[in-house]
Amino acid sequence: MRKLIIMATLAFATPVFAAQLTTDTVLGTSMQEVRTSLTEMGYDVRKYEMEDGKIEVYFVKDGKMFEIYVSPVTGKVTRLKMK
Repeated sequence: MRKLIIMATLAFATPVFAAQLTTDTVLGTSMQEVRTSLTEMGYDVRKYEMEDGKIEVYFVKDGKMFEIYVSPVTGKVTRLKMK
């Protein structure tokens, strides 16, 4: 239920972000693949690192800061967050 509320909030707050990135989006299994995928989607990647076994990425789109976590096993986005 919490994920649904977060996703709905992101969908209304940032339609372009929600339309392009979901928890089903596959970005890659390495930090470089994830960075490249996000850059090709038009996002300005500011920082990326491994945290708690996930690839953590901070990026900017239209003046807003976002944070996502990606599984290095599946390459899927596991968490989306607007800062």
